[in-house]
Amino acid sequence: MARPTWRGAISFGLVSVPVQLFTAVRSQTVRFRQLHRETKRPVRQKRVDAETGDEVAYEDIVKGYELGEGRYVVVDADELAELDPTSSRVIDIHDYVDQEQIDPIHYDRAYYLAPDGETAAKPYKLLAAAMERSGKVAIAEFVMRGTSYLAAVRARDGMLVLSTMHYSDEVADPAELAPEALDLDGVEVRDRELVMAEQLIESMVTDFDPSAYRDQHRERLVAYLEAKASGEQFELPTDDADGGEVIDLMAALERSLERARGDGGAEADEPAAATEDDGGEEASAPAGSASGSLPDYAGMTRSQLYDLAQERELPGRSGMSKAELVEALQASDVRAGAA
Repeated sequence: MARPTWRGAISFGLVSVPVQLFTAVRSQTVRFRQLHRETKRPVRQKRVDAETGDEVAYEDIVKGYELGEGRYVVVDADELAELDPTSSRVIDIHDYVDQEQIDPIHYDRAYYLAPDGETAAKPYKLLAAAMERSGKVAIAEFVMRGTSYLAAVRARDGMLVLSTMHYSDEVADPAELAPEALDLDGVEVRDRELVMAEQLIESMVTDFDPSAYRDQHRERLVAYLEAKASGEQFELPTDDADGGEVIDLMAALERSLERARGDGGAEADEPAAATEDDGGEEASAPAGSASGSLPDYAGMTRSQLYDLAQERELPGRSGMSKAELVEALQASDVRAGAA
């Protein structure tokens, strides 16, 4: 069971709502430990002097702030503690703004806010309902673990969600980029190219479904590690994505638009649809055929795969490559078999 990261209260006007803060996002990064090649035991890090290489005891280590050119000012824990923000248990709301006014670049980490105790349930629900109805986002500040945070609080499905934010001076100014990175004045975009690009975007518009997007690299990595641990062979997936440098922008847009619509990807000598034999039945068995055998997805064109994905209403199909469509259809077969 998750434990609260922080406890306090939301304060706006004369209203105070006791709340608990729970982490809303958990990193799923695959992490590795450093091991000794022979013994397979973990290797510890040592703190050493940068010049002599001698190991330094923990009690001999102090904090230093680099002023430049190897010059440091040394501070101790007591000095830093005096400068820490005043400890507080209040999420102090300063303003309410429209969601659209907040550039996502300012968001950092998300947390769930939950009522802390029975007496907090009603004011919490009232605040969440009022914020959801108004469609506004609260801009607040609070202190957690000795650090002051800027935060945005919004209502989501009857709950309050707090997202810590970057202060304005923490967000890099694009003007600081290398001049050549922003040299777009001499680049010409023709009307026809713009229309094609807009059509490509429109052809891929769908309802957002977070579960439709997976970290496929992490899944492959975990599957490989588990197979290696059990002594099994792991077959690496093949990638049939188009390679090479894009030379003709219009040709690339046209191909992308055909692929997104589901009518591209087939060679000129490949039939657009399954043909019928003399008996009036399809020459190749589609998914779910009476033969009971799984279809040969790898042998199908992307257009045929897309049609099957469309029949099964698989989310995210418009932007999938042929390999991704094959994987999605095979997963669909597994779910259907389990049902």
